[in-house]
Amino acid sequence: MRGGLIVVTLLLASASAAAAAPSDSEAKRIADAASVIRELRSAPDKGIPEHIWDRARCVAVMPGVKKAALVFGGEYGKGVVSCRTGSGWSAPLFLTLEKGSFGAQIGAQSTDVVLLVMNDRGLDRLLQDKTTLGADVSLAAGPVGRSGAAATDAQLSAEMLSYSRARGLFAGIDLSGGVIRPDHKASTGFYGHEVPDAAVVSGKDRLVPPSTARHACSEFESALNAR
Repeated sequence: MRGGLIVVTLLLASASAAAAAPSDSEAKRIADAASVIRELRSAPDKGIPEHIWDRARCVAVMPGVKKAALVFGGEYGKGVVSCRTGSGWSAPLFLTLEKGSFGAQIGAQSTDVVLLVMNDRGLDRLLQDKTTLGADVSLAAGPVGRSGAAATDAQLSAEMLSYSRARGLFAGIDLSGGVIRPDHKASTGFYGHEVPDAAVVSGKDRLVPPSTARHACSEFESALNAR
């Protein structure tokens, strides 16, 4: 009987540890976001203009959004966001993006989506439980080109700028009507406890990523700092 109790105890302990461990998909989401940013920052002529990047308050990345699934309304993009703080970039916060269809502008099976949050009001909207792009927050397709052709008035005044990457090419994209929200379940599972969204992106909470995801987080921060 005692041996049976020991076995049960060990099984329960193993199950508890597995439940507390971060999902591989969350670490992969960060690693994929790092790859998107790294390629975007190294694009010689079709990346985000430096003066636009330097003005961005936060960067949100949704890697591998599937057009076919979105057309049928059943899928959504998953990503992460990091914001500038007084000491660099914040720990990643998880997000979801929902949209019925990206329309003809996507034109590919899998598309990476990047959102630049340009000011504090845009950040406040991002952290709401549900934000409709183009309605709750002003949105414009972002300008492209490393040298940066002059941005339009709409782009300069927008609270968020949106970009897509399909088949290796970056372009501005209109995401109006899409819904973005914090992914509380993913963030809680990743850090092992509930985390206040605003405290994470402000850098006030010095969160330590799980050991299995530290390399991905380091790569993400390195990609954000690349020139």
